[in-house]
Amino acid sequence: MSLDWTALSEGELATLSIAGREAAFTEIMRRHRASIFRVVRACVGEADEALDLLQETFVAAYQAMPRYDGDRSMRAWLATIAINKCRDWGRKRTVRRFLAFAVPIGTEAHAVADDSQAIDEATSDRQELDRVMRAISRLPHKLKEALVLRTIEGLSQAETAAVLSISEKAVETRLYRARAKLLEELGRV
Repeated sequence: MSLDWTALSEGELATLSIAGREAAFTEIMRRHRASIFRVVRACVGEADEALDLLQETFVAAYQAMPRYDGDRSMRAWLATIAINKCRDWGRKRTVRRFLAFAVPIGTEAHAVADDSQAIDEATSDRQELDRVMRAISRLPHKLKEALVLRTIEGLSQAETAAVLSISEKAVETRLYRARAKLLEELGRV
């Protein structure tokens, strides 16, 4: 008899994953990969880098699974790991740029054609999305992280505060500043 993985709670999946059931962790990844990818993509601004960091996030989560608190939201826990991976990536990238005296490393992922829209319309939408994502990725880390978690991922103000280890009022302030700076940035381009 096999388990219905989709019916299990996140705490049960974590327990089974710790016990060595790979299918349990696979279900955790299935449930959260899209939202964690959006967090990472918004933080780094590059789809290819985001895919690599998504993979690193889940590897780190798998290794840290024994430390997962079942009372905490799995999505918030994974978002914390992802944010930390993005911070590490940003520090490494800064060092590489400094040492290489070069422009940023990375390329944009190629979009797959969507037959449901006209090509020029899809291209325009993709270009606008890329422009917004690049603008978000250029925001200061403190502002970017609050904006991504609260606005894009829809975490509550309390969850966002917990992930970032700040007060709810600080989340509110950072969101206000992030939106203002983003509007300024988008207006400039």
